[in-house]
Amino acid sequence: MLASATNTIDTSRSMSAKDRREFQRLRLAKPILALLDGQNALMLDIGIGGTFIEHYGEPKLGDRQRLLFRWKGTDVQFVAEVRRTTIIRKTANAVVSHSGMSFIESFGDAEARLNDMMATFVGKMLAAQKANAGATEAEASVTLVDLGGARRSRTRGYVTYRLQNGTWARELSETPTQPLNGFTVAGYEDEDELESLCRAWETADTEGRRLIRLVAELSARAVKKS
Repeated sequence: MLASATNTIDTSRSMSAKDRREFQRLRLAKPILALLDGQNALMLDIGIGGTFIEHYGEPKLGDRQRLLFRWKGTDVQFVAEVRRTTIIRKTANAVVSHSGMSFIESFGDAEARLNDMMATFVGKMLAAQKANAGATEAEASVTLVDLGGARRSRTRGYVTYRLQNGTWARELSETPTQPLNGFTVAGYEDEDELESLCRAWETADTEGRRLIRLVAELSARAVKKS
């Protein structure tokens, strides 16, 4: 049972405009039950920057609402802003909409729990693609977000990999922006694993590359900002 969305939580953190840019989102095979301003809702896809959700009501662009869902038995809460919305069904008693929403404020350890949930989902999907991408490459992609723990406390910045004319170019970056022809990860990730990720990219289809970018975004998300 979901807890009440009106519970007061004092620990909150506003996300920067850069955090609110468009991220890759993962299409969920099974929607996640949520509460949106206290009303039942279904999260249809999810990313580290936002969600696509089915819910009651007819919101306006820019409306902000409290989103609550559970992961591993713990409440995860964000303030989410409506970026686009469409009415999909009207009855005499209710309006049902599909809305794309961006996370603009997190409560407690919501971001860490979201990252854990995303890593779990992406790992399962990449594992299911082993037959197409090859077991070695898929396993490297799954484990990437768990690497570099000892260096996280002292490493800042990002590394961007771009595939250009069949050759990978590597460069340091000050932002986690994901390029169209590659990916950006945290600077602490292991080079051998990143080489495997590059090989996985070369053989992946469009959806596989989306998953690789999702893994990269999870890695970049863990970089300390200070």
